[in-house]
Amino acid sequence: MKEQINISEVLKSLTGGKSFSGSVYFLGIGGIGMSALARYFNQNGIKVSGYDKTPTTLTEKLEAEGIAVHFDDNIDLADKDAGLVVYTPAIPTDHSELIFFKEKNYLLLKRSDVLGMITKSSYNICVAGTHGKTTTSAMIAHILRDSGYGCNAFLGGIAANYETNFWSSENNVSVAEADEYDRSFLKMCPDVAVITSMDADHLDIYGSEQNMQNAFVSFTGKIKSGGLLISKYGLKRYADFKGEKKISYSITDESADARAKNIVIKNGSYEFDIVIKNYALNGVQLNMGGRHNIENTVACVVVANQIGISDDKIKSAVGSFAGVKRRFEYVIKSVDNVVIDDYAHHPEELRALITGAKELYPERNCTVVFQPHLFSRTRDLAQGFGEALSLADEVYLLPIYPAREEPIKGVSSEILFDKMRTMKKKVMDKKDVISEIKNSRPSLLIIAGAGDIDTIVEPIKEIFKGK
Repeated sequence: MKEQINISEVLKSLTGGKSFSGSVYFLGIGGIGMSALARYFNQNGIKVSGYDKTPTTLTEKLEAEGIAVHFDDNIDLADKDAGLVVYTPAIPTDHSELIFFKEKNYLLLKRSDVLGMITKSSYNICVAGTHGKTTTSAMIAHILRDSGYGCNAFLGGIAANYETNFWSSENNVSVAEADEYDRSFLKMCPDVAVITSMDADHLDIYGSEQNMQNAFVSFTGKIKSGGLLISKYGLKRYADFKGEKKISYSITDESADARAKNIVIKNGSYEFDIVIKNYALNGVQLNMGGRHNIENTVACVVVANQIGISDDKIKSAVGSFAGVKRRFEYVIKSVDNVVIDDYAHHPEELRALITGAKELYPERNCTVVFQPHLFSRTRDLAQGFGEALSLADEVYLLPIYPAREEPIKGVSSEILFDKMRTMKKKVMDKKDVISEIKNSRPSLLIIAGAGDIDTIVEPIKEIFKGK
């Protein structure tokens, strides 16, 4: 592979060939994808600062790395010397800082445009999917790093092995999460594209499932000549997918090109073999929960095998993979209590999360605390949420986290409550949930959602540690 692209070349391409001066300013710097780009520029010696709505653990870490962050929509606090302003589509159009930079004709680019430019000259492994992409991209990046192959990683979650969502390498290979939101993934140019799932989501952007599927088909059309498509077996529109070389994968379906077999559960971990056409990798050990993560591992092993990483290095890396923060993350794992924290915010993610936990701990009652994310997603996928949550023995529903949306009349957590078959269910705020958990101390507790539900994780952890 080529040597790592020089930062000056990246900046030159971002400015259309003009010389770059100043710094880089981020609107929405605390976002997981935005913070990875911020770290990229910061680690390459460019001054970086930014705005976000609220302080988080991630923004605290950015500040500790020397990146100035403020939390008021205040033009006086913005970096007016910025040579480049990067923004996320989640920033409201009436945001005063965004308006200022537009009116003053700053170089203003979306996150996806910048990531596309950075990876323009890379050998790119891009992972897309409505769910599964964060764990899969993080595992691929970990295998490449752990094996000594090397890669640049732009991840949509914090890799637990390294406590970061970005790292660089002299090997000019990039592993990047290809986000379907706002059609961002259409800015990528994969040499290897992975599609983990294609369930209906982001209908506020796409309008219909058909339009969303069309975008995934277009994504496959971005694969470079001679490139490879690795996709989950059975996806709709597979016949329309582009790519000169295709490999399908599944957890166990023998019709797929790659699959797992001989799956055994041991002490909360999985052991299994992986078959890829005429190739077999036996004795793989995955030390993270969730049967769906076996399927993700199959996809990762296909990638590693295709780029020539040896069997022993693949197995060693998979075995040492510690997962991604808030992806089937064990908060407490003891004889009496298991607490799992997960980012799940789609019905299929919830289904996989709950069934995976119950498979590992079949003798325990399963209690779920869930915070719906977005009014539109709650409305559009209410039936699926109700069915998935009904798999739990007890459910506490938090109010909907609005994120970028204004409330929608008639849409609240109660519509999920009414569709759940679970008899033990309540709608309550975070404070009351913590009190309930303190009193009941469930033997298997799942905390799920993509909003600010993570703020209750530490208080709940302290409850069990103090038992």
